Amino acid sequence: QVQLVESGGGLVQPGGSLRLSCAASGSTNNFHAMGWFRQTPDKEREFVAAIRWSGGSAGTPYYSDSVKGRFSISRDRANSAVYLQMNSVKPEDTAVYYCAAGRPILSTIATVRGYVYWGQGTQVTVSS
Repeated sequence: QVQLVESGGGLVQPGGSLRLSCAASGSTNNFHAMGWFRQTPDKEREFVAAIRWSGGSAGTPYYSDSVKGRFSISRDRANSAVYLQMNSVKPEDTAVYYCAAGRPILSTIATVRGYVYWGQGTQVTVSS
């Protein structure tokens, strides 16, 4: 059984920074990638970033256009953790952020259906 637990959300001012963490437990050796998605009450869950977990492309990051250059995803495989460093945040980054893990292929790495395991989410609010 795989469990994902997010932490690090909270209130941050526009232009500020925040770091989200996701700790995985269970059979993490089967992961091909871990990622971050976000969702607001009026929108569907959307892709933020992902990182290849294992294999020849391990460590390769992927980003949505809306966060590229501002957010950075990293992993600590020894501790089964993935992080999302959020810099220069904007009010439109406000959302519940979810950690995800699974075996997506390249065509599904930025899609909800590419992931099997999900955390409970952590709220990020960008406001002055």
